[in-house]
Amino acid sequence: MKPEDFEYLARFLKESSGLILGKEKSYLLESRLTPLVRKWGLSGLDGLIAEVRKSGNKELRREVVEAMTTNESFFFRDNRPFDQFRDLVLPHLMKARASSRRIRILCAACSSGQEPYSLAMLLEESNLDLKDWKIEIIGTDISTEMLEKAKKGLYSQFEVQRGLPVKMLVKYFEQVGDRWQIAKVLRDRVQFRYSNLLESTSELGQFDVIFLRNVLIYFDQPTKSQVLTRMSKQLAPDGFLYLGGAETVLGVSDRLQLMPGQRGIYCLKDTAKAATG
Repeated sequence: MKPEDFEYLARFLKESSGLILGKEKSYLLESRLTPLVRKWGLSGLDGLIAEVRKSGNKELRREVVEAMTTNESFFFRDNRPFDQFRDLVLPHLMKARASSRRIRILCAACSSGQEPYSLAMLLEESNLDLKDWKIEIIGTDISTEMLEKAKKGLYSQFEVQRGLPVKMLVKYFEQVGDRWQIAKVLRDRVQFRYSNLLESTSELGQFDVIFLRNVLIYFDQPTKSQVLTRMSKQLAPDGFLYLGGAETVLGVSDRLQLMPGQRGIYCLKDTAKAATG
């Protein structure tokens, strides 16, 4: 790949999705974009890049972004965040929202839906009295392909073996051919929407819990700051924001702070102590 072509695609991807691609990742561009060359009947990567440069070909430009976006996800990923949600976050919010009996949860960059569905299963398994409570779970992603998969709730044997307890597989999934489909009651509990983290999501409203895990690691510092600023504005004053284990707000956002004694959970400044009380 010509250096100027790589530089163009790297710039295009950053502007479109926030993804930072170093020169050492040129092999990644070639491996992930080659299938698009075949799909569109183009004359190699040169032909594909020439088409991407034509701003009118919005479909191809979208598919290039989707091909380069990391869609790594699995059920109950890392476990600890879900334990925290069950044992700390949910009980606190039920007490704080006793009058409205409503809780809103956002799973940003949810890929193929395993994170929001894990939360839905956790709610089904909860010993707390959730009768008459309205708990909304919204999963968003930049990939329309992943969102369609998430809506169907169909997963391969490999996907359901990654993090999903056997008892939950048996209880909440039905085998369909060589794949597994999550129960309709759980599919109905989760809404999936298209969203680009580089753009405003204010139309989705305010959330009590925002999961933004393992996303910021792909962005540069200014983009991380912009995303966290937007997310913090949509977080309820006493809400909770989750980041991945390798992510932090230090040096990135002055609006959020780590909850005392809780790795990976952040609150708006001056509310973290109240949330643990």
